[in-house]
Parts: sequence; C-alpha cells; structure tokens
Amino acid sequence: MNLGGLLHTGVESLTSFTDFWGDLREELNAKIDAVPADVNEYGYDPWGFNPEVCKRAFLPSAILYRYYFRCITNGADRFPKGRMLLIGNHGGQVAFDGAMVGVASILEADPPRLARGMGEYWLGTIPWFNVFMDRVGSAVGTPKTCIDMLNREECVLAFPEGVRGMNKTYADAYQLQEFGLGFMRLALETDTPIVPFAVVGSEEQAPGIANFKGLGRMLGMPAFPITLTWPWLGPLGMVPLPTHYHIEFGEPLHFHGDPNDDDRTIREKVDEVKATIQSMLRRGLAERTSIFF
Repeated sequence: MNLGGLLHTGVESLTSFTDFWGDLREELNAKIDAVPADVNEYGYDPWGFNPEVCKRAFLPSAILYRYYFRCITNGADRFPKGRMLLIGNHGGQVAFDGAMVGVASILEADPPRLARGMGEYWLGTIPWFNVFMDRVGSAVGTPKTCIDMLNREECVLAFPEGVRGMNKTYADAYQLQEFGLGFMRLALETDTPIVPFAVVGSEEQAPGIANFKGLGRMLGMPAFPITLTWPWLGPLGMVPLPTHYHIEFGEPLHFHGDPNDDDRTIREKVDEVKATIQSMLRRGLAERTSIFF
C-alpha cells in the first residue's frame, strides 16, 4: 500500500474511533440528564454532585464499560422506584467493578439511576480526590450520609466486604469475605429495599498474589496488594487485564425489623443477602464460557 493509501486508512480509522466516542458521549449525556437529581441554581445537589462534571468524568468509564471490559448486564429492569441499596461482591484490587456497576446503572436502567458509591474513610483524606468523589455523586460512607441519601430516594451503592473483598488474593476469588452489618441496619432504619448484584470478571483483571497490610498502613492505605503486574511494571501494573465483565442485578430483597437489634439477629439477615449474591456468582461462573472473550 502506498503512502496515500496508508494515510486514507488512518484517517478512516480515526474517524470511526471519533464516531463511536461521540455516539457514546451523546448517549451518556442524555442518560445523565434523565437521572433524577435535586440540583440547585448553581448546578449542585445537597452532597456536591454536579451533572456536567459527571458527564465528563464518566465518559472514560463508559468507554471501559462498552469497549474494554465489554460488559454484559442483566437485571437492571429490576430496579425499584425510589430509594434502594445496591449490594454486591468486591474484587480486582482497584475498584473498576464499582465504576462498571455505576455506569451500568446509568446506561442500562430505565429510568437511569445514579449509583451513589460509598467510599472507604481514607479516600476522603486524599486531596482533590475527595472533591471529585462529591462531584460525580459518590461520598465517604458515613451512616448519616447514607441515611440522608436514602431518605431523599437515592440509589446507594455499597460493598459490605470492603477492602477484605477488593484486595484478597486470587486463591479466594469469588469467595465472599465477611460482610459488615451496617448496610442492613441502614436498610431497616430507612425501610429501603436491597438489590443484590454479582460481578463476574473483576477478579481476573488483576489477580492478587499477596497483600502486605502492614506496608499499606505505613503508607496510610488499608492494604498494599501485590499482583502479577504490580509493582513490577510501575504505573503500567495498575492497568487491568481486558477481562469480560458480566453484571447481574437480582430481585429486590425486603427486610423488616429493629435496626438496633443485636448483632446476631442482624447477622442472620445479612447472611441471607450474602447467600443470594454467592449463589448469583456461582451461576455466573458456571455460565461463563471464557474469561477474556
């Protein structure tokens, strides 16, 4: 092929890339515009969410969702109206699973829902990032913040395993770690349905081989995972492998009782949610035909 032909092919490829980027951006913007949000005259909601910032920030995640992880999502039509708690499994060393669930809640649900991710306390201590969290709809997961959001009919996303799930080694892949009890107490206090979800594909994106928790604490982090690529490849070691994500949302679960019950009583309800998600994971793994394709 001559130089002219190569240039023509290159221009066509760039145009094609720009087209799908533009189409996805328009789709994402329209979905975010349709998200129920109580913003003031300055464009912010009570927790600092700004739809225009969200549109720009979510585009890279949407590209990962559709073209890198090639997410297949089922069950978004099961979202109830009004308040809800999205509760699911956590893994993969870096929280791409949370980002993909957040994108799925916007692109696949009708009406689109903004999944208010509840982050670990230490994330709120990172300069600039704590403000970014607010602008895209997330927050540090304090009980008061969760209650306020649920009382205003928001969709709150939480991972009860926390770093126990995200930074486990691959030997424990898809084996749910201990669930915290806080989400159930919040569900009971605010009469909120729980929508369980299962993510298959996240555990293989960065298989963990060790976790130096002591070193992590010295650095002000809850964990310091070692993977097949991190820290050996430096910043490149943080790039996830292009695994094929499967996200399933289950039927809403409704619980009733006293949020101040003893831990054993609350644990029984939490274990019911945990068993549901573990069953969804087993089914998802059995139906998966390939990790990458």
